[in-house]
Amino acid sequence: MKTRSPFLNSIADYMLSRHYSLRTVETYLKWISSYIHFHGKRHPASMGDSEVTNYLDHIVLQGNVSPRTQATALNALVFLYKHIIKNELSLNLDFVRSKKQSKLPVVMTPDEVKQLMSHLSKRYYLIAGLMYGSGLRVMEAVQLRAKDIDFDYKCIQVWNGKGNKHRIVTLATELIPLLRNQIMQVEEYLKLDLQNEQYAGVWMPNALARKYPSANKSLAWQYLFPSFKLSADPETGEVRRHHFHHTCVRKAVKKALKQTNITKLITPHTFRHSFATHLLQSGADIRTVQAQLGHSDVKTTQIYTHVLQQGANGVVSPLSKIF
Repeated sequence: MKTRSPFLNSIADYMLSRHYSLRTVETYLKWISSYIHFHGKRHPASMGDSEVTNYLDHIVLQGNVSPRTQATALNALVFLYKHIIKNELSLNLDFVRSKKQSKLPVVMTPDEVKQLMSHLSKRYYLIAGLMYGSGLRVMEAVQLRAKDIDFDYKCIQVWNGKGNKHRIVTLATELIPLLRNQIMQVEEYLKLDLQNEQYAGVWMPNALARKYPSANKSLAWQYLFPSFKLSADPETGEVRRHHFHHTCVRKAVKKALKQTNITKLITPHTFRHSFATHLLQSGADIRTVQAQLGHSDVKTTQIYTHVLQQGANGVVSPLSKIF
């Protein structure tokens, strides 16, 4: 594991103490570190608007990053100067905006989804089933807790998804037996953990931890996809059982893909793309799909209509008319 500088460690500690997600911490530290190295390891306190502008120009002109990536880098630096340096950047930074075109999402056919899932182990099969069957992002899937599955109403409650938003999504009936079995496994883990005197219970948001002090050792709050081993909480050092790491899902999908004849560039997020496209294909209203995906703006959801309008689902090739 790469050793961080004391300065970056202090930023990580600040973010963790304010309950930023580990993924956000990693992302922000990556861009802050890149910014510092770009300027010859100068301390950010000795730099400001012009250095940030030069860096944002660089990652577009030399790095050819997408608009979204450039925006993430900017967010990291805005955070750095506002919360750490205590000297906010100008609201009118004049940097080169990325004009790189966003890629159309890769979408699998239903047969390809079935083929790929058939090569996944039981646990990863269920995670993939939730991403394709409910449109979950990989982080939303691995962070689910036992209580989030509503078997009676056949839905899933997603808490603090991207943008810190909550939503309710559909649950495929076919996954119910697997989910019940998964919760039974979680219960077995919990029984073992409760015998460990060092076990501090599952991580819970501070306000809830104070309101329900014993909930962290209840089955309802345990992660649906627990890690195979206990680990120390990076913030407090307490022994807990965290959830599966999202990179494990990526590795499992990559391994399964090699066992198929699918030539598309597939990642775990492709299951979500396929969910949205196949919903629209089946006649679902775009606003319904937007709500299921948790998009703030319907324009984000409309990218999937562009996929449907390509090729056989849109323009008929003139070649087809002469044969």
